[in-house]
Amino acid sequence: MTSRPGPQRIRKLPDERRAEILRTAARIALEEGLERITLRRVADELGVRPGLIGHYFPAADNLVSEAFADAATRERDALLPADEEDRPPTERLARFLARLDDPSSRDLSRLWLNARHLSRFREGLREVVDGQEAVTRGALTALVEDGVKSGEFTTDDALGAALHILVVVDGIGAYANGYTDVGHPAVDGMATATAERVLGLHPGALRGTATATATATD
Repeated sequence: MTSRPGPQRIRKLPDERRAEILRTAARIALEEGLERITLRRVADELGVRPGLIGHYFPAADNLVSEAFADAATRERDALLPADEEDRPPTERLARFLARLDDPSSRDLSRLWLNARHLSRFREGLREVVDGQEAVTRGALTALVEDGVKSGEFTTDDALGAALHILVVVDGIGAYANGYTDVGHPAVDGMATATAERVLGLHPGALRGTATATATATD
């Protein structure tokens, strides 16, 4: 009796395998925290040996840093999609803030809390966190500048306005772990209200725009 050969495993190209490892590690980071990323854990998720993960990421700290960068980049691209760049700045900002207010963004807030804490002790991660903050800050500043040019926003300091918004967003995100329920209506829409104030918009302008665009796309 002749035995049949078992199914052959398909060897992935190095770039494909590396991207797969990063995606898996980024998912673990978002769902469970950066501390849960280990070579063995990622290997188990992919059904491979830890040595394969170590081939691409000899140091676990490198995998943690790159996983955070991957997750942060993907989430930022979802908050400020490139395919919305032709929309009016007010609408783009309204959508950005509405997405941040959505409960589905809580994992992202937890990830940033986690990364900022760990970056105190890991120099490589600290550099990545600083870099990701700079990219987000630059993207929001550019959006504000677009709004000033179009006459929708009023400010003589686009970077300052962006920082106002981001500091409030980060402050609200500090409660993402849910250990403390603020439970005050002032927190609801605080980032949006701040954006309206520093950009010279009337109260409710951004929230009204977000509601209108969401209804139009339903």
